[in-house]
Amino acid sequence: MLVVFAHSSTGSTVATVHRADGVVMQLPGHDRKYRVPHDLAHFATERALDMAGGVFGSIAAGAVFANMRLVSGRPRHDAPARGKRILEANKQTLGLAEVLAGVIHQVVETGDPAPVAPMVHNAYAVLDPGGFPWSDDQVGAAVRDLTELTAEWEAQGTLRVTWPDHLIAAPPPPRGIRRGRRGRT
Repeated sequence: MLVVFAHSSTGSTVATVHRADGVVMQLPGHDRKYRVPHDLAHFATERALDMAGGVFGSIAAGAVFANMRLVSGRPRHDAPARGKRILEANKQTLGLAEVLAGVIHQVVETGDPAPVAPMVHNAYAVLDPGGFPWSDDQVGAAVRDLTELTAEWEAQGTLRVTWPDHLIAAPPPPRGIRRGRRGRT
């Protein structure tokens, strides 16, 4: 999936998402006060941490957030129901992605030299007291990736990035549909 980050007419950021099914959607940002676009922080963090169920993996699978708008293409006949199932199935991962991307965003935005790994571990522990599932190297990769993407963003004012196919969320099957053969009596 191709994602193009650009400045919007409001001074914020807009991410134009070109999905594999031919549908093109826009995801407006609400980040005029930051030099680093928040949705770009999601992109870098979710990609580095292999989060298929985050914002961009969910969008690639067909989810549509309330603030998104259709630009072109023809959505599937069951797009609203499918999108709702994807968002519901990924609810926990989306929450984690918001928290983790927020920490990575803050670190890159402020240039904070503090070790990022403990900050991410603490933020994660608020939502999930279980063991932290990522390595410190992956966290560092997210910071490096966002730093590099931000430099390109600032130099060019637009940014074209590709979401990996292996990080597309698996859509859950529709509810109430039975599959397979019925038992014979």
